[in-house]
Amino acid sequence: MMKILRMLASGLVMLLVLGLVNFYIGLHLWVLLVNWLPGIHAGVFWPLFLLIAFAYMIGMVPWPKAVKPAARLFKVIGSYYLACMEFAIIVLPLTDLLYWVLGLMGVERAAFTSKAGTTLVLLLAIFLIWGSRNAWSTVVRNHPIPIDKSNGTSAPLTIAVASDLHLGNIVGNRHLRRMVAEMNRMQPDLILLAGDVLDDSIEPFIRNGMSEEIRKLKARHGVYAVLGNHEYYGGSIKQYTELMDSIGIKVLQDDVVDTAGLYIVGRKDKTAESMEAGGRKSVESLLEGLDLSRPVIMMDHQPTGFDIAAKAGVDVLLSGHTHRGQIAPNHWITRRLFELDWGYLRKDKMHVIVSSGYGTWGPPIRLASRSELIKLEVRLESSKRYSEEPVHGNPVLI
Repeated sequence: MMKILRMLASGLVMLLVLGLVNFYIGLHLWVLLVNWLPGIHAGVFWPLFLLIAFAYMIGMVPWPKAVKPAARLFKVIGSYYLACMEFAIIVLPLTDLLYWVLGLMGVERAAFTSKAGTTLVLLLAIFLIWGSRNAWSTVVRNHPIPIDKSNGTSAPLTIAVASDLHLGNIVGNRHLRRMVAEMNRMQPDLILLAGDVLDDSIEPFIRNGMSEEIRKLKARHGVYAVLGNHEYYGGSIKQYTELMDSIGIKVLQDDVVDTAGLYIVGRKDKTAESMEAGGRKSVESLLEGLDLSRPVIMMDHQPTGFDIAAKAGVDVLLSGHTHRGQIAPNHWITRRLFELDWGYLRKDKMHVIVSSGYGTWGPPIRLASRSELIKLEVRLESSKRYSEEPVHGNPVLI
């Protein structure tokens, strides 16, 4: 009962904060529109503005089937508004400060609203265009990974990795097709999907036949995935894992797979600790009984517990989740929340790689972040190329 009350209280606080923030944004937009369109009526502006401001939340409501298409449209409109809202939260206080300073200096401010408004609209357009380019134009990060272990072969392994696809109403088949083509182009030995394949609801994944696209992923030793927090939020884990299994993609839930002469360990997402009665297994228990003279690659969606994984004997830890903040300056926050929020880190003998993700949550906008795929070349002690060639890491941290 107390847990429910805390959730309700948190929800009410969030709604209050969102209401105040949007009132602040709406008031500035109203002043600008009155300046540009003197005949505009408040009775038209405010209902329309609030409808757009809360469109994402409206779209998330489980509406009856007849109105679901309209709800999907609201979610798309609302996602773009979320990007505009973040832009406004940053620039409007600065604009207000400038207005105040100009007043203290005795500068005439009669034309300030019109000029500032025009400038901010142009900046917003640049932000949306550039952010959209970063979201839809994908880069491939290459990581040569030396491991002082053997898998009994003489060739390095190529592993293609993607996290945070967020497939749904916004990130759809077009972006998915590009990912499948790029990953297959790597001719990988393994393909690993490090969580948040779904945005939340499985409905658009099924309705748009995305499983038929993702099943085209080809790797010599198989395609494996783990759950992210958004699969838990969607509440269709059983249906999702069965569907993925039917197209040849195994979703690992605290499971270990022995393939290609190495171990692939897939942890349940950290969300399981609060949403499942049994939580999730520890890294130590997952690795118990394994032959640790062989390489161990682990997927854990949220980048936490590096020390524990390194001590347990993991050689490569793959995560996502952070999106590197997705929109600047959020990356300043993720950088402080996580030991590594994006890029590469060597933790003792363990290699950690955190991806900024392939898709997006909310707005398909990225700033100081890119849509990315990861290409690992795992070079083992038995690898001819590893023994004959020096290993040069790709510096990807900025």
